[in-house]
Amino acid sequence: MQALRHFLLALQFFTRIPVTGRLADWVGYSPALLRASAGHFPGVGWVVGAVAAGVLWGAAQGWGAWVAAGLSTAATVWLTGAFHEDGLADTADGLGGGATKARALEIMKDSRIGSYGTVALVLALGLKLALVALLLQSRGAAPAALAVGAAHVLSRLAPLFVMARLPYVADAAGAKSKPLADAVSARALAVGVLWSIPALAGVGIAVDALNLAAFIGLWGAAVLFMTRLLRRRLQGFTGDTLGATQQVSELALLLGLAWGAV
Repeated sequence: MQALRHFLLALQFFTRIPVTGRLADWVGYSPALLRASAGHFPGVGWVVGAVAAGVLWGAAQGWGAWVAAGLSTAATVWLTGAFHEDGLADTADGLGGGATKARALEIMKDSRIGSYGTVALVLALGLKLALVALLLQSRGAAPAALAVGAAHVLSRLAPLFVMARLPYVADAAGAKSKPLADAVSARALAVGVLWSIPALAGVGIAVDALNLAAFIGLWGAAVLFMTRLLRRRLQGFTGDTLGATQQVSELALLLGLAWGAV
């Protein structure tokens, strides 16, 4: 039952799904709960991924690949309130426009979007749509839906590894986007891995060995890239950069799935 409380806390933080009333009272809130809930990031990915996969499969039955990809992406953006996309835009603005750590953090707290953030969002969403449409055209609706759903799960494992390697650096009083937890324990990391194993197994069913290797390899490269970038530029992570890590990881996973799909 304690694990369910942790999962529901993460779910209400990362999606529009309401956890209110007596249920919210039962879930509760404390720094310890927040830290434990971090392990359930990939669990939230199962919910978002199920919506993405369901909409993608259903839309593909009556519309073309691009329309289905657009509707699936729109559904997940609505469900999450563009939470991770916002983090990507703020991170791009901060790292692109701030020459120093202090200036980058200051820019990331600004609610306005700049040129770096706009370009990052356009490129990320455009590439995501193209990759999902390509998967539909090359693999069919069911395998593509399974793969896209799994990408949502595993992309939410990536921020846990960043949190495990780096400290939280933003000022909690001034940060516009604070992460669910400012650290991750070994237990929470293990929980996140357990959430992710079935998704990885599902991908193994949907694609061949080459795509599975590309899927895993590009995911690892994305995690390593974001960890090194944030260590060099910020000496740690913020809530915005965790959202950016999820988005970069999701794109890397989709790129791996789409390799050779022409």
